[in-house]
Amino acid sequence: VLDDAVKMVQERQPDFQLSDIPEDDPETYEMLSAGKTSGVFQMESAGMTGVCISMKPTSIEDLTAIVALYRPGPMESIPKFVENKFNPGKVTYKTPLLEPILKVTYGCIVYQEQVIEIFRTLGGYSMGQADNIRRAISKKKQKIIDAERKTFVYGDREQKIDGCIARGVPEAVAQSIYDEIVDFANYAFNKAHAVSYAVVAYQTAYFKCHFTREYMAALLTSVLDNSDKVSGYIGECRECGIALLPPD
Repeated sequence: VLDDAVKMVQERQPDFQLSDIPEDDPETYEMLSAGKTSGVFQMESAGMTGVCISMKPTSIEDLTAIVALYRPGPMESIPKFVENKFNPGKVTYKTPLLEPILKVTYGCIVYQEQVIEIFRTLGGYSMGQADNIRRAISKKKQKIIDAERKTFVYGDREQKIDGCIARGVPEAVAQSIYDEIVDFANYAFNKAHAVSYAVVAYQTAYFKCHFTREYMAALLTSVLDNSDKVSGYIGECRECGIALLPPD
């Protein structure tokens, strides 16, 4: 769809490339925040549109969080995420060590990569050790989850893992953080995957905002075998003040 849209734009701007579009276009984010998401990759459903309206994204980072949060489990964090985004004073960290890891998501654990980083920074795990426990938690391997709690909090000399207490995290705080990780890691999304979706979502939104005719034409071409989508996008064209010619 983007490729078709770029080719149509190039008919009047021959040097135009997809890579030319800025990542911080205010009008694109305003359009998403207003809920005008029809035809925007990943953002079209009523639920996603609602999250866009409440979160008012202003960056690719925000769109990445929307993609990752709008799923069973993480959805419970959306109200806290939105509240903290607009009220920075409400963002709290159970230990200062969490701030560099969770600052970008307003104090909420959103991504698998953050879970890995918590094990590394607070517990002293290696990258491989942290990923192994992240995998065990996501697969709900209860025996491993229960056994690993002791290592995370108190450390393990044989595995050369310091543990939270040795790194200055109080025992009760470490236990509380582990509880939060276990609750969330079942559902945590891979950030690399989410950011890839978010970039494409932003690109499609930018085209809809600034090259509306080309984008809607490319979108209609892509759904010609789906009459419901065709009629929906024709309706969106009318909303955008674009007249459609009949087939010829």
